[in-house]
Amino acid sequence: MDLRRECKRSFPDWHNAPVDAFGDLSARYLIVGLAPGLRGANRTGRPFTGDAAGGYLFLMLRQFNLASGSYSDDANDDLRLQDTRITNAVRCLPPENKPTSGEVNNCRDFLRREINAMPNLQTILALGKLAHDAVLRCFELPLKPYPFAHASLYDIAARDRNLTLLSSYHCSRYNTQTGRLTEPMFAEIFEKLQKL
Repeated sequence: MDLRRECKRSFPDWHNAPVDAFGDLSARYLIVGLAPGLRGANRTGRPFTGDAAGGYLFLMLRQFNLASGSYSDDANDDLRLQDTRITNAVRCLPPENKPTSGEVNNCRDFLRREINAMPNLQTILALGKLAHDAVLRCFELPLKPYPFAHASLYDIAARDRNLTLLSSYHCSRYNTQTGRLTEPMFAEIFEKLQKL
C-alpha cells in the first residue's frame, strides 16, 4: 500500500497533505529542505517540525536570532521566524520516506513560485544536495558549474534576479550522529548567511 494512503488510514489526525512554507514572504532568507518527514512535517504540517532535524535547525535559527519563541514538536508553539522562510523541494511525504527525482520534478513549479513570491529574497540556503540541485533547476541552470559541497556559495543571476545560493549538508539525524555535520560546521553556515 502507498505510504501516504497508509498514513491517512493509520493516522487520520496527522496532517498527511502537502506542507506549505513557514515564515513571511517578505523575508530575505529562504531555507530549502528535502521533503516532509514521515513523523515530522507530514504529521505536524509545518516544515522541519516534529523530528530531530527540525529541532536542530530551529535551535540554530534561535542561536543566530533568525527565530524567536520556543519550539515544540507539534507546531502548536510560539516559534516565529525572523527574516527567514522555510520550505522543501518536495511538498508531500515521499514514497518510502525518500524523495524521488520524479517527485522533485513534479514539485519544481511550487518551489519556483515560492522563490518568485519573495520580493526581498537575497539568499537561499539549501540543506542537502537534492535541495541544492532543485534550486538550480528552478532557475534552469546546469548543475555542473555549481557543484554541491558543504558551505558552497554561488551567485545566481537569472530572470532579472541576483541571488546567492549557500548550501550545507542536511541537518538530518544521520548526518549529525555520524559527524558528517557537526555543530561548528552548521554554525559556520549561519555565520556566512548573516554576513552575505
